[in-house]
Amino acid sequence: MKHEEIKDKDNVSTVTQFVLLGFSDLPELQGFLFVMFSTMYFIILTGNFLIILITRLDPALQKPMYFFLANFSFLEICYVSVTVPRILVNICTQDRRISILTCATQMCFFLILGATECFLLAVMSYDRYVAICTPLHYPLVMNPTKRFQLATGSWLGGIPVQIGQTCQIFSLHFCNYNHIDHFFCDLPPILKLACGDTSVNELCVFLVAVLFAAIPFLLILASYSRIIATILRLPTATGRAKAFSTCSSHLLVVFLFFGSATITYLRPKSTHSPGIDRLLFLLYTIVTPMFNPMIYSLRNKEVIAALRKLVLRK
Repeated sequence: MKHEEIKDKDNVSTVTQFVLLGFSDLPELQGFLFVMFSTMYFIILTGNFLIILITRLDPALQKPMYFFLANFSFLEICYVSVTVPRILVNICTQDRRISILTCATQMCFFLILGATECFLLAVMSYDRYVAICTPLHYPLVMNPTKRFQLATGSWLGGIPVQIGQTCQIFSLHFCNYNHIDHFFCDLPPILKLACGDTSVNELCVFLVAVLFAAIPFLLILASYSRIIATILRLPTATGRAKAFSTCSSHLLVVFLFFGSATITYLRPKSTHSPGIDRLLFLLYTIVTPMFNPMIYSLRNKEVIAALRKLVLRK
């Protein structure tokens, strides 16, 4: 495969496009991979669209918790749509070239949506905290204006920083080698291709990860420590079980997302290998979003009841 390179005055080649290697080392499995990713993408779209639909149509789900759940489902659709369609096109056409501008755009949207997911999960935990720990104030605190502001802040909060980080990464000089040993444009494999010292960029990536991932995760842990303490003080076992059931789905999603992301990005470099990295990124970017609608529907009686009503109505 030809890779475009332009020689500059210092006789150093400058990359004008990248090549996403993806799963090119598995030529005999290309058909299977196309079917697998297509099926997973369909499940993600269908499951999250159903959640959005029932939270809009069912009067019993017109609550702040389900307003944030609808936002989260729409976010998951956007999140996987940044990566999966490109994977399918690459497998189908076997043309794995991607321009620097397209690569930067994909990475920027991926980072922005990742930050949004961190913020939105923190907002959802705050919603559960207010509902369980201060139930009398819940309608006042989570009024329509406040929940709209929280959702908007989650969607927009990461945009300036992530655009800046993307511009910083792609202002680096890329030379000679333009193979990305990955199936989409992400920070670690792009940094590996940069010429010269990237320690400052790696430090910036770490600081942004602390800001957009570690701090929301700590806020979630603080919220749930108060929630669990409040639940344990409830006088009846029925009340404790009901309170736990409303939180368990969200808590499971939190640990799936932050756990897989932590393993993916914070493992020691000595343990990295292309095969393991790709499997972990699949877990983080595709498998987890696929299971989220199932987690929320199968562990939530109100969602199951709304789905049943929707099916019977149809």
